[in-house]
Amino acid sequence: MAVTRSAGAWDDVLIRPLKGRVAKPRKVGLTMVLDKGLGFAETRDLLEMAAPYLDIYKLTFGTPAFYPGQRLREKIALIRSYGVDVCPGGTLLEIALLQGVAEPFLERTAELGFSCVEVSDGTISMAPALRTWCIRKAQALGFKVITEVGKKDPAQRMSPESMKEVARRDLAGGAWKVIVEARESGKGVGIYDVSGSVKTGELESLVEGMNEEDLIWEAPLKDQQVALIRRFGPNVNLGNVPPQDVIALEALRAGMRADTLRDLVLANGGKLIAVGDAP
Repeated sequence: MAVTRSAGAWDDVLIRPLKGRVAKPRKVGLTMVLDKGLGFAETRDLLEMAAPYLDIYKLTFGTPAFYPGQRLREKIALIRSYGVDVCPGGTLLEIALLQGVAEPFLERTAELGFSCVEVSDGTISMAPALRTWCIRKAQALGFKVITEVGKKDPAQRMSPESMKEVARRDLAGGAWKVIVEARESGKGVGIYDVSGSVKTGELESLVEGMNEEDLIWEAPLKDQQVALIRRFGPNVNLGNVPPQDVIALEALRAGMRADTLRDLVLANGGKLIAVGDAP
């Protein structure tokens, strides 16, 4: 079933302060959640509450390889029944490439019911031609293809120009979206420094000349989500969101948390808006 947002408890009373948030189905403003092994009941509970605000569900860290086959199929079917795309993390494909079984891995991934695939080389090194082959093979099997740029090891850091070159090649080769690597911690990787703060210069260098809608920014920490919403607006694509934070992130996107509401309040000449007498 396709799930749309039902009327909120205060929708006839309160207007969402930050305007322009796009509803599902959407191509921008995507939220990708990171699942490290939620149980079936936890997954259902999350989807019951948050499916209208959730677009991509990543079974990450190689965890789907440890599910019983039938239970994995059931979990994938459950997620997709709520109108949410589901993919395995890119590390499994990297392992398949190392072991020379990329094609049967992708075929099994399709048979299991996944709707999208991540192509990455965060740990391995992949020749451009092989990366493009993976994208096109996955496309031929009916997947939405998401690629990832950047390395998991900070010692192998890629420059913004190098990441843009890979991203542009991936998009030209048929990728749907490109993730900017930040890992689960969001610290010391990609556009973040060791404390998790956005390195503004690197962010701006990376986005220059790119279509912002093509990029998904991994942003597991609240301050990162706030910074990216401030920079790109409520319809920025965000990934690596912890399951328990999906609705809280949507509140940020709508200006219904102090972090983004304050920006709107201070927009009045840099001063807090005064509220008058009681009605």
